[in-house]
Amino acid sequence: MKSIYDVLQYLKRYGTFIYTTDRQADLVLMEDEIRELYNSHMMETQDFQMAILLIRQERSRLNDKNIK
Repeated sequence: MKSIYDVLQYLKRYGTFIYTTDRQADLVLMEDEIRELYNSHMMETQDFQMAILLIRQERSRLNDKNIK
């Protein structure tokens, strides 16, 4: 995984489609779903770590953008 798009595509493989009008809410839902997949042992540790990192980076980028 190299981008948020890749995380979304990964989630789609398991039937999870996340599209709301609020990007922050999308990221929260994505993180919840990724954690659920990992806790269900349906996701490798490396994929989990990369997905969480990408989501957190995007959330940080959005927060910085909203502050400025």
